[in-house]
Amino acid sequence: MATFLSRLGRFAFRRRGLVLLLWLLAFVGAGFAATTAAAPPADTFSMPGTESQKAFDLLQEKFPDTRADGAAARVVIRAPGAEQITSPARKAQVERLVADLAEAPQVAGVVDPFKANAVSGDRTTTYAYVTYEVAATELTDAAHDGLTDALEQARGTGLVVEAGGDAVAVEQAMSGTGEKLGIAVSAVVLLLTFGSLIAAGMPLLTALIGVGIGVSGITALAATLGLSSTTSTLAMMIGLAVGIDYALFIVSRYRSEVAEGREHADAASRAVGTAGSAVVFAGLTVIIALAGLAVVNVPVLTKMGMAAAGTVAVAVLVAITFVPALLGFAPIRVLARRDRKQYTGKPLTKRQQRAAERRAARRKPNLGARWAGFVLRRPVAVLLLGVLGLGAVAVPAASLELGLPGEGTMAPETTQRKAYDMLSESFGPGFNGPLTITVEAKDAKTAAEKVRSELRDVRGVAAVSPATANASGDTALVNVVPATGPAETRTEDLVHTLRGMSDGLESRTGASTIMVAGQTAMFIDFSQTLDDALLPYLGLVVGLAFLLLMLVFRSLPVPLKAALGFLLSVGAALGAVVAVFQWGWLADLFGVDQPSPIISTLPIFMIGVVFGLAMDYEVFLVSRMREAYVHGARPAEAVVTGFRHGGRVVAAAAIIMASVFSGFIMEDNDFVKMIGFSLATAVLFDAFVVRMAIVPALFALLGRSAWWLPKWLDRLLPNLDVEGEKLDAREAVAAPAPRGVRDSSLVG
Repeated sequence: MATFLSRLGRFAFRRRGLVLLLWLLAFVGAGFAATTAAAPPADTFSMPGTESQKAFDLLQEKFPDTRADGAAARVVIRAPGAEQITSPARKAQVERLVADLAEAPQVAGVVDPFKANAVSGDRTTTYAYVTYEVAATELTDAAHDGLTDALEQARGTGLVVEAGGDAVAVEQAMSGTGEKLGIAVSAVVLLLTFGSLIAAGMPLLTALIGVGIGVSGITALAATLGLSSTTSTLAMMIGLAVGIDYALFIVSRYRSEVAEGREHADAASRAVGTAGSAVVFAGLTVIIALAGLAVVNVPVLTKMGMAAAGTVAVAVLVAITFVPALLGFAPIRVLARRDRKQYTGKPLTKRQQRAAERRAARRKPNLGARWAGFVLRRPVAVLLLGVLGLGAVAVPAASLELGLPGEGTMAPETTQRKAYDMLSESFGPGFNGPLTITVEAKDAKTAAEKVRSELRDVRGVAAVSPATANASGDTALVNVVPATGPAETRTEDLVHTLRGMSDGLESRTGASTIMVAGQTAMFIDFSQTLDDALLPYLGLVVGLAFLLLMLVFRSLPVPLKAALGFLLSVGAALGAVVAVFQWGWLADLFGVDQPSPIISTLPIFMIGVVFGLAMDYEVFLVSRMREAYVHGARPAEAVVTGFRHGGRVVAAAAIIMASVFSGFIMEDNDFVKMIGFSLATAVLFDAFVVRMAIVPALFALLGRSAWWLPKWLDRLLPNLDVEGEKLDAREAVAAPAPRGVRDSSLVG
């Protein structure tokens, strides 16, 4: 592997013009394809195999006129003060509102609340149900404006009017502020790390080109592969972070090789052969983790994972080809300013060379080496402090409550939350999450009425509506209003109870099929699907990555401690998420409007993304230790060498990645805000506590045992040579050029 990549790096360095042209053509071509491609499809959500999905598909087939996938709004109207909504004056105002709603664009129909008897027991509140001809994602601005204008006119008469439902616009669009902030912080960190504008600019430029190609490719293929507009969000977040990091490691290794006296083409070749090998395998772990989301069997997650994995693959290719090409254009300017003088100034005399060598010998070890020495002297204390510290932060994770975002968790000042609260107060908490019972039978309405009579006596049921049959009479619906709210455990228990009764109801009522559906049931099915998939997904991702790391490091303890460290990082990050988003700690600081259960998809996203990124730091840091160990260093010396060359760069990479993720905390989208916070905290915990403290402490305690691998297994495993051992045998490394020799052809 190292030999192939070193040749690739040398080719890219020498044929830099050709490589640059090819990447620019790919960038422009992807952009052109994206601008000329058909519009991406609307966001759709499906869960194959679940009862909710089967019922939803049945409704679309049997009740085509109702547009089961059409948008809907529930407009809640309350009379002011002690007035009643049924008084002649207020009733006329409500009827005017209903007429205005019916005239709005894309509206299919409005149910008159008085004809439907949708009036609260105290006669103060009613609601109108508005259905639309298209899905929520296909509603035009005119449709949203029509709804808003109708509400405002009704409010002008003194009525209290609020609206909920997916037809009501939610102001949670991506502003782009997160990406800009992350890039700005990354630029500062890179400049401080490298001390060179050119070196700082390379990772940013290559990352932006890689993300541009990846996101443009997603957009271009959206219509063909059914990728919605939200698919690119995760791809952009991950692609930008890893793109900067991968380029950072190769540029850093190039500067290190030049400092050791290698000629520039040899330095680029060596950097891609060693650091590039780490990039390839680190990228593979991220790709495995993201592509593994397919095991969840939720199409939207599969598409997001695959799209992000593709963007990471592009980032890897950019790092091992485009980065060395750019190094070829500026082989000296990429160095720190103080290091350029020996290549661009007057040749040093022998006396000056000897003085420079004495100064270099007196130079103190860098911060990474000093930190490694500290850990090696106190491994037990560092290990205990790191494990106990992360364990303490992880404690809130024991109270983790999962759910999906709904109107009941929105900010109190939103119209959706106000409508939700008004309905709960006037009609009962379960009214916001009714269950839909679908009944298939030859005489569906008769069977459904029998079902209705039995369900009214079930504990936890507040009300059951009369049966409604379709035109052919073979399918009917019964709506069940729970006595508890949609997010309450007792409502989930009721869903399971009703589903457990289906077999008995079918035999007693003559129905062929009875299914429990509705938004509340769908949320329950979704959470259950994720719970069922969590362990298989974790096993797949960790298992494949364990095998990959075993191949890379030819060791059993190293991948084992890498996986255990990852679990500590994820646990601590989940604890922080629960404390902030569920308990409300520091809510104002992070812009959390309403503490609420953690979004169900977050844990599985965190496992996938954080595992891949955690393995990045493991590969980058430990591969340099492995390289030193293979070349004869003692275990403790190998740890110090790894930190001397990689500690500062890993720290910079972690800060960059955390800043990219932290920028997304500023977005209004709840899911993006939560996942940005969780990934940023996980990266910081993993890089600075696990990889920079716990890992070297374990190496100090294990000694040579850290690199143990059974001999029989060692003979079976292919030698990938990530540490570049074969490069020394195959390449005749040129002797260091005399310091101060000016090569004008290489001055960038």
